[in-house]
Order: sequence, then structure tokens, then C-alpha cells
Amino acid sequence: MDPMNPDLAATVAIVDDDPGVRDSLRVLLAAAGYHTREYASAEAFLREPLEGQRCCAIVDLRLPGLDGLALQAEMGRRGLATPLIVVTAHGDVASARQALRAGAVDFLEKPIDNDELLAAVRGAIEGQDRAQIERAADARATLLLASLTQREREVYERIVRGMHNREIAVDLGISPRTVEVHRARVMAKLKARRLADLLRLRPLAPVPERALAEGARADR
Repeated sequence: MDPMNPDLAATVAIVDDDPGVRDSLRVLLAAAGYHTREYASAEAFLREPLEGQRCCAIVDLRLPGLDGLALQAEMGRRGLATPLIVVTAHGDVASARQALRAGAVDFLEKPIDNDELLAAVRGAIEGQDRAQIERAADARATLLLASLTQREREVYERIVRGMHNREIAVDLGISPRTVEVHRARVMAKLKARRLADLLRLRPLAPVPERALAEGARADR
């Protein structure tokens, strides 16, 4: 996705107590096509957190009041999932490791290299985009797989493991012709034309227990 497209532009929060730093980052990010929101403290960010898709936060490690690590911890407690890029002028390796272990997407030292910062922001946004695509794929797979009866699910699981119809028939104690019928229904319900389409549905996607129970009744 192109950050220069205004319909897709991401928003970057700048959390730093130095107004000069905030101004310079705002100009840099705006020139790269990003929207920005600025905060002088961690507490200000927590009062009006940046949430949603296509966003991240650049957070100074050394802040008055709550520091960057404390902000990160508080965001975790509140369930705020905004990706963080932590920056510091102190070269504190231990703090860097702590931030990364707690889920920060990157750690940069001041003075900030503009190219490194923009690369970190792009990486954070692209990570969100990938996660969103994966969640959508999981939701679609769950809905489609929930439409299968229990027997169709059993056939499906064996198809994606690479078993042939005769092998599936022996494994399930049914005839090859019955396997063919179930296979055709599986392909139709999952909107698949070939094996690769079935594999893209993530074989381990969960199916609600109620759906499995209803499928079992339908097979009887």
C-alpha cells in the first residue's frame, strides 16, 4: 500500500517532550505521506490514544512522568495494540531489549536517521496490513469450514494432507465413490477449483463446536 495515497495514508503518533523533535518528525512524516498526531507525554497519549488500522507510535524512551517502557506496559494492560517504535538518546541496550521483548517493532537511537525512521514506520504499518489480511483470511476460512458436515470435514482434512480418494476411503471405512461425492461437496462449499485453493484456507482454522455438532447430525 502506498502511503502517498490519501485514502490509505497511515497515522503516526509522535510521543516526545521536546517540541523541536516533534516538529521535525512531523515535517519528515508529512513529506512521506503520513498523517501525524503529537503528544508531549505518555499521559497525554493515554488520554487520547491512537487506535485502529494503519497506525503506529514513535515514543521517546526518556519521558517526564511515565517513560517509554512504562507507557508500553500500560498500553499492554489496556489492550492498546498500536505498534511502537522506541527512540532514545541514551543508547540503553538493556532498555532496548526490554522494549523489543515487550513487543516494540523497532528501537532507534537519537540523533534519528531519517531513512531508518521511515523504514521502521513502513515496517510497522506493513506489519499491521499483513495482520489484517491474515485475520480476514482466518475469518473467511472459519466461515467456509463451518459449512462442512463432520464427514466432509474429515474428508477435507485428509485431502489437504495429500491422501488420495482410495486412501481416504480405507481410512474412513467408506467407499471410494462416497469419497468422490464428499470431495465434490467440499470443493463446492469451499469455493475451490483445485487443491491449492483448499490449502490456502489454512487447514487448522477453527470450526465452532456447534457447527461440528450440526454437521454430525446432518451426516446421520
